[in-house]
Amino acid sequence: MAKIVELKNINKIYGEKIKTQVLFDINLGFGENSFNAIIGESGSGKSTLLNIVGTLDKPTSGEIYIKNQRTDTLDKNSLARLRNQTMGFIFQFHYLLPEFTAKENILMPYKIQSFKVPKEVDEWADELLNLTGLTKVANNLATNMSGGQQQRTAIARALINNPKIILADEPTGNLDSESTENVYKILRNINEKYKTTFIVITHDQRIAEKTDRIIEIKDGRINMDLKK
Repeated sequence: MAKIVELKNINKIYGEKIKTQVLFDINLGFGENSFNAIIGESGSGKSTLLNIVGTLDKPTSGEIYIKNQRTDTLDKNSLARLRNQTMGFIFQFHYLLPEFTAKENILMPYKIQSFKVPKEVDEWADELLNLTGLTKVANNLATNMSGGQQQRTAIARALINNPKIILADEPTGNLDSESTENVYKILRNINEKYKTTFIVITHDQRIAEKTDRIIEIKDGRINMDLKK
C-alpha cells in the first residue's frame, strides 16, 4: 500500500527557557485509503502529532511528507493551499458558524478559495447532506440542530473539497453512544466509498477496535502499532 503520509524522526519541543519535549523520534507512515486510530492518555502527545501531520504545527526537527511532497519546509501560504486542497479536519467541537445553515457551513471551505459556487459543487454539497443524513435540516441554522446533526455537518464540511486525508480529533467525544455509532458508520462509509485516508484520535475503545490499525502514543513515543 502506497504511503500518503510519512513522518521521519519527528521531535517536538515547546518552550525556549524551559523546554518540554512532547514527541520523541516519531517514525510513522499511513497508507492510502487506510483507516487508522491513534490512542493514548491525555498529554501523551497524540493531538500534537495530529496537528503536525495536518501542518497546523511544525516539528522541532524531522521531516513530513504528504503525497510525497515534503511539507515541513513550506511557507505559510503554501501550507494553507495544501491543507485546503488535500485535507479535511473534524474536531471534537464542531466549530460551525452559528449564523449560517447546515448547507452554508458545508460549503464554507470551498468559498474560502472561490466565492462563487458552481453547480457541480452545490450538487456535491447536496450529496454530502444525503450521505450524512442531513437533507431534512439542510436549511436549519447550526443553532437549530442537535449535537449529532452538528457533528455530521462538520463531517460533510470536511469533505466538500474532496480531500484525500481526513484528520479527526475525538470526533465522537461529545456524543452519546447511538450518535457515536452513527458517526463511525458515516466515516467508514466515506473511507470505503471515496478511498479517503482517515487518521482518528479517539478515547473510545469501541471505535478504535473497528479501525484497520491502532497506534498508541505514550509519553511522546509510539508504544504500540497494531495492524489488523
